[in-house]
Amino acid sequence: MHTLTVGAVVNTHLLNIVRKYCPESPEHASICHLMIGVRVRKIRSFVQQWKMCSARVTALDQRSYVKIETLRGRTPTEIYSALREVCGDGTMNRSNISRWAKKFRGGQESVQDEPRSGRPRTSTDATNASIVATIIDEDRRLTLEEIACIANISKTSVAYIMKEMLKKTKICARWVPHCLTPEQRERRVAVATQLLDRFEREGEDFLKRIVAIDESWVRDFEPELKSQTMQWKGKGSPRGVKYRRQQSKVKQMIILAYDWHGVLVCDRVEIGSTVDGDRYAYFVRKKLRPQIRKIRPNLLQAGVIVLHDNARPHVSTAVQAVLDEYGWEVLPHPAYSPDISPPDYDAFQKLKDPYRGRRFADLEELNAAVSRRIRELNSNHLLNGIQRLPDRWRRVIESQGDYIERI
Repeated sequence: MHTLTVGAVVNTHLLNIVRKYCPESPEHASICHLMIGVRVRKIRSFVQQWKMCSARVTALDQRSYVKIETLRGRTPTEIYSALREVCGDGTMNRSNISRWAKKFRGGQESVQDEPRSGRPRTSTDATNASIVATIIDEDRRLTLEEIACIANISKTSVAYIMKEMLKKTKICARWVPHCLTPEQRERRVAVATQLLDRFEREGEDFLKRIVAIDESWVRDFEPELKSQTMQWKGKGSPRGVKYRRQQSKVKQMIILAYDWHGVLVCDRVEIGSTVDGDRYAYFVRKKLRPQIRKIRPNLLQAGVIVLHDNARPHVSTAVQAVLDEYGWEVLPHPAYSPDISPPDYDAFQKLKDPYRGRRFADLEELNAAVSRRIRELNSNHLLNGIQRLPDRWRRVIESQGDYIERI
């Protein structure tokens, strides 16, 4: 019984006595209350000492006691009763006491368990580990069952060899936007090194002059990502299912430009039109520059630095003429590199993710939702793709031009 329970029972019992025999005598009642307090404290102290004592009596301590009392001639039943008084529920059972008493009468001196040899390991020895290593060198996609069948050992043994002895884990391949050639990897490293060196010289002032521009489709229905369906569930709860759905064919192209502080402009391209050099030049001249002059006048004075990919409309003669006219610099951007393009790894993801799995009635409702989301991104300062560029450049250099994980 716990200390609090014992004290509560005694306290309640004594209080009932006080109420019965001292109903109209405050002095006697006070004295009785004082006696109750002293009594309860003594009981609690005793129980606590008893619990501490029982907690300190280990299995080896009990075996030592069994040894001593057995040599004194006491029976297992008497030894069990004595241990029960001290250890309570933690006492060795009678059969164990009898077994140890028999050992001590037979001349055993140690209270430790005798070492057990056990069955020697054969399926997880160095020979089988070498066989498994040879098998996976030939085909790294084999399952544990297939490896076990080839090596003629159990699946459990194969799992132990793979994880504990060979230190192997099985991982899936990751999707990348493009199969980069060695020349393209070298180009990515060269551009990342050049831009990172410039950032280290100029600091954040360099990043605050960058305006990232890109195009993307917005649709009246975008399927949810698998990661968005993750839920916390209890043990044994059924796993949810996700149906495969296609993107909607009702869509509209947008051109988005944003900088250190947020979205500058989001231009909707007319339905049925495409973004060619002339349309992109029109966006820069009629949409982007007036908006920068309106809300970022200091940016025009510092000098705009345009960051866009090398798609054909972006490098057209018409666009280059407009940029030269305004004196805007264009940062170098390697081909097939969405992982170092802020709109791709930052803006478009944060713009579209909240609306995945939701179907809009028409393009008007969709455009209204996009506008609300852009205002939310700007007001809460959720876009940080420009600020993350230096880290992205470093990772490209460290990976020797390979794609960054989780574009």
